[in-house]
Amino acid sequence: MAGAAVIAVIPARYGSTRLPAKALREIDGVPMVVRVWRNVSRARAIARVIVATDDERIASVVREAGGEAMLTSERHPSGTDRVAEVASRVRAAIYVNVQGDLPFIAPADLEALVAPMISDRRLVMATLATPIRDDHEWANPNVVKVVCDARGNALYFSRSSIPFARAGGRPSRALRHIGVYAYRRAFLLRFASMAPGVLEQIEMLEQLRALENGYSIRVANSVAPSLEVDTAEDLTTAENFARQTLSGEVRRG
Repeated sequence: MAGAAVIAVIPARYGSTRLPAKALREIDGVPMVVRVWRNVSRARAIARVIVATDDERIASVVREAGGEAMLTSERHPSGTDRVAEVASRVRAAIYVNVQGDLPFIAPADLEALVAPMISDRRLVMATLATPIRDDHEWANPNVVKVVCDARGNALYFSRSSIPFARAGGRPSRALRHIGVYAYRRAFLLRFASMAPGVLEQIEMLEQLRALENGYSIRVANSVAPSLEVDTAEDLTTAENFARQTLSGEVRRG
């Protein structure tokens, strides 16, 4: 499978309940979707990066920055459906779904995500996880947890604190899921056509659809966990992080 074509797709819709026009919100003067595109473009294993959007305003900003944007349907209920539309129009062996709210996604993480898919043709889907850092993350339902088997495949994803520690405290191997995915093309198109599962609807976690239908998801270790921007508070945190990073680079220079 060496040398397989890998396309990264960044789904970015204009509407967002918690943070309207999120993709265009600026972080230290740079639109968030442009920051995502720049970082994804630095991953060596990815041959092409496409921002898939439902809005010309987002497409224009991406193109002005030098990126590729594709207008997709306004009716897609999820980012995965938007990625699947791109897969139906542009062929590749593997598609990487990078959420448009990960402005600091590390290219090394994308390399780690794609590596098992390239080395093992039996894998149809992969994602990322990182150790949970503190009790706030452990208890926060907005932080998705994942438990894995001995081979590194996901057993379950939940907004609850799993695995439950009967003796109390937070397990040392507790993992936080990072919502970046790699799919093989045939599986991606099949996945997008599946009806939402019972567990998926209860937890509101789309990846459970794959587990409910008997498919394995390989969980790769994140190299550099990334900040996810969902709220105005997250945006402020991202702004501060960007300024601190730039300040550190200037001092090192």
